[in-house]
Amino acid sequence: MTEVSARATVGQAAGRGNVVAWGFWDWGSSAFNAVILTFVFSVYLTDKVGDDLPGGVSASAWLGWAIGVAGLIVALTAPVSGQHFDAQAKRKRSLGTLTALTIVAMALMFFVHDDYHDLWLGLVLLAFGSACFELAGVPYNAMLRQVSTPATVGRVSGFGWAMGYFGGIVLLLICYFGFISGEGDNRGLLGVPTDAGLNIRLVAVLAAVWFAAFALPVLFAVPELPRTDADPGAAGAGFFRSYRVLWRDLRELWHIDRRTVAFLAASAIFRDGLAGVFTFGAVLAVRVYGIADSDVLLFGIAANVVAALGAVVAGRFDDRGGPKVVIVISLSAMLICGLALLMVSGPLLFWIFGLLLTVFVGPAQAAARSFLARLAPPGREGQFFGLYTTTGRAVSFLAPTLFGLFVWLFDADRAGIVGLLVVLAVGLAVLLPVRSPDRTDPVADEPLAGG
Repeated sequence: MTEVSARATVGQAAGRGNVVAWGFWDWGSSAFNAVILTFVFSVYLTDKVGDDLPGGVSASAWLGWAIGVAGLIVALTAPVSGQHFDAQAKRKRSLGTLTALTIVAMALMFFVHDDYHDLWLGLVLLAFGSACFELAGVPYNAMLRQVSTPATVGRVSGFGWAMGYFGGIVLLLICYFGFISGEGDNRGLLGVPTDAGLNIRLVAVLAAVWFAAFALPVLFAVPELPRTDADPGAAGAGFFRSYRVLWRDLRELWHIDRRTVAFLAASAIFRDGLAGVFTFGAVLAVRVYGIADSDVLLFGIAANVVAALGAVVAGRFDDRGGPKVVIVISLSAMLICGLALLMVSGPLLFWIFGLLLTVFVGPAQAAARSFLARLAPPGREGQFFGLYTTTGRAVSFLAPTLFGLFVWLFDADRAGIVGLLVVLAVGLAVLLPVRSPDRTDPVADEPLAGG
């Protein structure tokens, strides 16, 4: 295959239709994030399938370990996977393969009955799907450079995040009202029987179909990445030699542009804090601020809506003022709102300050992605987003650990907010000295030496 200049891949598919097709993958992928991993299937595994599991280890513990193993696999393989996808010019093919494997795992969850004997099948499928899903995010995020130009990368990234938020909301509402709401042996507007967990198992199938339908457009609309001259030696490297190539590239990166290393560290920290906001938000809403259980879903929907709108609006500021400005303002505003939440009580004030806080989550996430897309040398985006995934995994213990530590130290759930604010503040502090990329940044236009 003839190699082309890596610069030719920037904005290769920046048409409006290509951007929409790319964003639909985010819309469809919410089926795994929202329905399978967060709100429905994982809860079904721990509360129903494994509720009478014999032995001294709970189903929740097994779930945590299974997801932990998947995360370890992702952390170890994401950088060389992204490097391989780029060097072999198989970015789109890899996205299609990993997405298909995730969808197959989701569909097979139909066979996880409400019986503790099926817990192990459910855990294996969830862990396998989680690993494939996270690895699929590497080539998907790398495509951002193909479907945007240096002048539009911020708003395109924000559009993708917003599509993910809105897709999750729509599918959760369909699942809740169609299959889950109500009492008795038949649930939802469709009256689906709950025997052997049938209603939840059908939700898993619906989520698989949803993901498959909305993942197809990007595979047809966005062309495959051409083989480039960006990373000499990577194309012919086998699995183990790929780590040598990766180490070589990291050494060169450290000598040429330590800013990227600093940003990877900063973003890993503050992204874990952003994840913690959504992870523990529902717990705090009920236990600290008196939100009724039935209203938690409504708050979750509202929080996702404002985060999505924030991502869309901030994308334009990203393109005008740079992604660092968006991230710094977002994290600073979240710290202020978090401090306010420490001092207020009651459902109304939680709704006000909680939504004000979450409106800045989407902009910070989208701007972090556009920041790295601007930094990555053309043709090397997969490798860099693989490192982005790995560094995020490496510190993913911070927010949960500090949340639990402060709750334990002060014997109060409210104190857990301090733990989340500490993570966000440290991430902001590490980010502040990092110079922001811009349209004329030479690092974004020139490949590393590559030996």
